[in-house]
Parts: sequence; C-alpha cells; structure tokens
Amino acid sequence: MDLQNQQRVKDAAEKFGPENVVVVLGSSDPEGAEIYAETVTNGDPTFAGPLAGVSLGLAVYHVFEQEIKEEADPSIWEEQIGMMEMVLDTEALAEAVKKIREQYSKYSL
Repeated sequence: MDLQNQQRVKDAAEKFGPENVVVVLGSSDPEGAEIYAETVTNGDPTFAGPLAGVSLGLAVYHVFEQEIKEEADPSIWEEQIGMMEMVLDTEALAEAVKKIREQYSKYSL
C-alpha cells in the first residue's frame, strides 16, 4: 500500500473513528492482499509509511468475500468484477485477508 493511501486510511480512521471504517481490498494476489490487510489492521509491516507502528485494527475484507459481494448490486458486480472473479483464485484471496482480519482486526461489519 503506497504512502498516500496509508495516509488516507489513517485520516479516515481519525475523522470517522476506526469502528466506522471498513477497508475493502481488491488485490489480485494473496500475498499482496495479506500485506495490505496487515497494514490497515496492525500497522505497516515495512515500517515505511504513515501506518508504521500504528495499529488501527480496522475491519478489512477482500472484495471477493461473501459479506462484500452480498452488499453489491448484482448487475454492477457482474459488469465490474465478474470477469476477475472467473480468472483469479478468489478463495485464496478471501482467505488471506480473513486470516489477517481474525488476527488483528478489532472491528467487523
């Protein structure tokens, strides 16, 4: 997660309260999704950005998790995400984020 996005997440958590912020990731590889999820829950693991050492505990989900898909308009989902759902390992992506959420998140949907 780049430094600007880390700052945006931090600012949103400060402005709205971490209990009111949900981060939805769309990473296409499980390792990246895991790192991004860790960054917004436990802090930047590279200690390079605004979230270095900042444990926000935010609720974090991958867009392919059922809880997120259920909230989407089916026609928009199909138009915007359907193709990626067919070519990516959606289970591995969802599991990578779920693992981090269960370990570090203080909040959920």
